[in-house]
Formats: sequence, C-alpha cells, structure tokens
Amino acid sequence: MKTTAAVLAAGLALTLAGAAQAQEFQPKAAGTKMLNVRVTSVDPEAGDPITTLAGAATGLRAEVNADVMPTIGLSYFFTDNVAVEVIAGTTKHTVTAKGPATDVKVKETWVLPPVVSLQYHFAPTAKVSPYVGAGVNYMIFYNGSDKNNFDLDIDNGFGFALQAGVDVAVSGPWSANVDVKKVFFETDATDNRNGVKSKVKLDPWVVSAGFGYKF
Repeated sequence: MKTTAAVLAAGLALTLAGAAQAQEFQPKAAGTKMLNVRVTSVDPEAGDPITTLAGAATGLRAEVNADVMPTIGLSYFFTDNVAVEVIAGTTKHTVTAKGPATDVKVKETWVLPPVVSLQYHFAPTAKVSPYVGAGVNYMIFYNGSDKNNFDLDIDNGFGFALQAGVDVAVSGPWSANVDVKKVFFETDATDNRNGVKSKVKLDPWVVSAGFGYKF
C-alpha cells in the first residue's frame, strides 16, 4: 500500500495546487470529450490459499505485488452531469507462493485491465468537480514468464468496478485529477505441472493522479 499512498499524496498535492491557482476554465458540458493522463498504482489484495488439484490444503497462499505505470482515460459527456469513461494501461505483477517457511516466485505476468464506467459529475460548472462511477472491466494476462519450475495458467475474465474522483480546474481546458477505483475480480490459477491451483481474488485498488484536457 506504500505505492498507493504515494500516488494519492501526489494527486492531492496536484489538486490543492490546482485549486489555489485556478483561473478561467472550461466547464464540463454535454458533448465534451476529456482525456486524462495519469500515474496509476494497481495494488491487488490476493492472499488466497493454494490447494492441490484435488482440493487438499498446501499451507501456501498466492500473493501478487503492486505496480505503478502511466494510464490514459477518455471520457465523453452525454449530459453536463453524466459521462462514460474508458481507461487503458498495463502493469506487470509477480505471483508468489508464500507460507510459514516458503517464499517462491511462481510467475511474472503483464496485465491489461481496461475499465468502462458510467460516471455522475456533481458540479460540472464548478472549479472543483467530484464524481462517482461504476462499470465493468476485463482482465487480460499476457507475456507471462514462469519461475522455479512452475507452469501457471491464469484465466482472463470479467469483473466490475466502483469509482470516485475529483477534477480541479487549472486553466482553460486543463484540470488536475485524482481518481480511485476498486475493481472486484476473481480468477482461477492452475499449475498442472506441480498439481496445485488457487482461486485468486485479486480485487485491486487502482489509485491514479494526473492531468485532464477537455476538447
């Protein structure tokens, strides 16, 4: 959670700076498109037990590390208050098997988790404009590299997301943005070589900060 906290702290600093210096600005309005470029921390919760293929306990659990990468989001406003946003970005994560006397890397994999959310913006004409949203995502695992004689297969799949954020006008079409998403996603990870499997509940926090441009 240290990386998540660092991203959020940086975002809050940007927001406060924007609020202090905001001049004439372009409000949110129906037909507006908004591009957000952000620095994003993806921090999975994981920690699920690893069992044999027959379901017996192994005493191990599956852990997944956090990563920070740039992401982009594109929003379109159907009305002054209602918008749809699509975000894209990719992060790299390490899956580790951990137990009382075990800490073994199992797999390194890239994850592409696009999220489409429907948003409600509470104060579209104000300098400080918070919003909430909800939507769906699809987790794609690719370019994986197995470690320590494991051959792990992680299933792609759908999840859903809740979102909250704030845009702070800086000047003209520019704004500062802080955005937090909670993605709910569970998948199966199976290693037929070693005869183990895990139901992995990733449920990552996706914390972002950056700048937006309306056009």
